[in-house]
Amino acid sequence: MKRSFDERQIIGVLQEIRSGITVAALCRKHEISESTYYKWKARFGGMTLSDREKLEMLEIENAKLKRLLAELMLANEALKEKNGEKMEA
Repeated sequence: MKRSFDERQIIGVLQEIRSGITVAALCRKHEISESTYYKWKARFGGMTLSDREKLEMLEIENAKLKRLLAELMLANEALKEKNGEKMEA
C-alpha cells in the first residue's frame, strides 16, 4: 500500500539524512523508493519546517491579494461601464 506524506513529514525525512544514515537505509525505514527520496530532495532539499511555515503564510497572503485584485478589477470595470453609459446619454 502506498503511504502518503505531507510536506512537514517529507522535510522531517529529509532532515534525518543529517544523522549519518544512508539514503538506502532511510528509504527502507520510511518505505519509499530512492527515486522518491531524490524527487523530494530536489523539491524540499534545503527547507526547514520554519521555512515551510513562512512559505505557507506567504501563499495564503498571496491568495488573499489575488482575490482582492480581482474584486478591484471587477469594480473598476463596472465603474467604467457605468461612466460610459452616462457619457452616451
